[in-house]
Amino acid sequence: MQSPWKILTVAPLFLLLSLQSSASPANDDQSRPSLSNAHTCVGCVLVVSVIEQLAQVHNSTVQASMERLCSYLPEKLFLKTTCYLVIDKFGSDIIKLLSADMNADVVCHTLEFCKQNTGQPLCHLYPLPKETWKFTLQKARQIVKKSLILKYSRSGSDICSLPVLAKICQKIKLAIEQSVPFKDVDSDKYSVFPTLRGYHWRGRDCNDSDESVYPGRRPNNWDVHQDSNCNGIWGVDPKDGVPYEKKFCEGSQPRGIILLGDSAGAHFHISPEWITASQMSLNSFINLPTALTNELDWPQLSGATGFLDSTVGIKEKSIYLRLWKRNHCNHRDYQNISRNGASSRNLKKFIESLSRNKMLDYPTIVIYAMIGNDVCSGKSDPVPAMTTPEKLYSNIMQTLKHLNSHLPNGSHVILYGLPDGTFLWDNLHNRYHPLGQLNKDVTYAQLYSFLNCLQVSPCHGWMSSNKTLRTLTSERAEQLSNTLKKIAASEKFTNFNLFYMDFAFHEIIQEWQKRGGQPWQLIEPVDGFHPNEVALLLLADHFWKKVQLQWPQILGKENPFNPQIKQVFGDQGGH
Repeated sequence: MQSPWKILTVAPLFLLLSLQSSASPANDDQSRPSLSNAHTCVGCVLVVSVIEQLAQVHNSTVQASMERLCSYLPEKLFLKTTCYLVIDKFGSDIIKLLSADMNADVVCHTLEFCKQNTGQPLCHLYPLPKETWKFTLQKARQIVKKSLILKYSRSGSDICSLPVLAKICQKIKLAIEQSVPFKDVDSDKYSVFPTLRGYHWRGRDCNDSDESVYPGRRPNNWDVHQDSNCNGIWGVDPKDGVPYEKKFCEGSQPRGIILLGDSAGAHFHISPEWITASQMSLNSFINLPTALTNELDWPQLSGATGFLDSTVGIKEKSIYLRLWKRNHCNHRDYQNISRNGASSRNLKKFIESLSRNKMLDYPTIVIYAMIGNDVCSGKSDPVPAMTTPEKLYSNIMQTLKHLNSHLPNGSHVILYGLPDGTFLWDNLHNRYHPLGQLNKDVTYAQLYSFLNCLQVSPCHGWMSSNKTLRTLTSERAEQLSNTLKKIAASEKFTNFNLFYMDFAFHEIIQEWQKRGGQPWQLIEPVDGFHPNEVALLLLADHFWKKVQLQWPQILGKENPFNPQIKQVFGDQGGH
């Protein structure tokens, strides 16, 4: 769940390995290896593995496989061009080393993308060579000893250090840090641009030159002359002179949905096709530019605020789409205020990006779902870094006080508990990772060990062979969930009602098994950690049914005018 994990996927080219997400939790542990170096190591091993496997799958030379990989990449964001530049710079040495039967670990240590610091363990993804590591590495270095590549500094590889890109990088970094749209002319926190925190993350602006026009507000003069709340309903019915907004939406209890979450809520997703040589084609990387400009998150397909049709073929819909179906006046009123690496500890750094005016806007449903990073980290000893129940109480109360000062009266806040993540190891450790399926040589246990060694695991506590550590992590998660439950039961606020809901992943697993599925199919296959799209939509279904049964007032009324809204306004301008 830590955002540096996203660097892993930018595998198609070394250039992007240098990009550090500003959403990453601060690294205050001086004993840890440089996170930048660790990510570069992971990325190198992935890229070299893919190059080697492409040559194997297509029975081609390494040179041809590198060119094939670059040909698959799109031109957008200079991905294809950069790939060819990387080949030109590193290709000859990669060819020599792979031709000498060196594996990806050896190649990346030889080229110094991976480094074993003094006193630190040797981090490797593949089984160690039959000969000693020291001997193998010396042999590999002899092969490339005359290369000029090793004289180049790795520290200068940051694309944002280029003067021509420094300014744009700074603006993008600021947008990510503050979780607000990069393109937002009127500064109302809504955008007409999809990515870079645009309308994939919150409802699309319908007038980006007027800050008083945005999703979720109460209509201005019943939207007689313009659509002030972007729900696609405006104008006057010529039959009786009554404004459509008044006729169709007055008294229907419109409301929005806001998620305060982490990478799970943002739907962090790495396409297996990006690293699976046997599946790779010209179509594999079509969505890579969109993914990169969305921080490798897919909020448009998330369980809370997704608005696109599911890509996984199940009938369940997101919470937002269910709210819209219930009342079409809720159109576009969604905000996914999630960030990779987010936790109760750092939410205060970006909660200001939440857009709600307590006087001008409709009430909203806020889901607080920091489900992992309060117990998860990549540190070699993750237990001391876990949030304590006392600290969580303080953090949550600070968040709730902020919400009470910003949310319109009549809103609702739901605190989500933390899962028991022991199911990760139990269901995945002996299965082959996508990178290991071709040659049956990389299991999830090996991947977890590699990431833990480099101290860039999204969750060392649960992604570990150490059963005691996994149990300790789940015990702390349960303590934190109990703290959230107590807060919901005892604290009262003037502008919203407070509820608690368990993160009932075991119930989702049972539902999936009833449909003939297996538990491991609910986890992102590349990172082996996050809930995937199927799991998120099943969780949304569980959420909706529980709220309908226990707290139906949260959802508002069904709007009897939905058919008329569709008849007059069609798709209400789309999303």
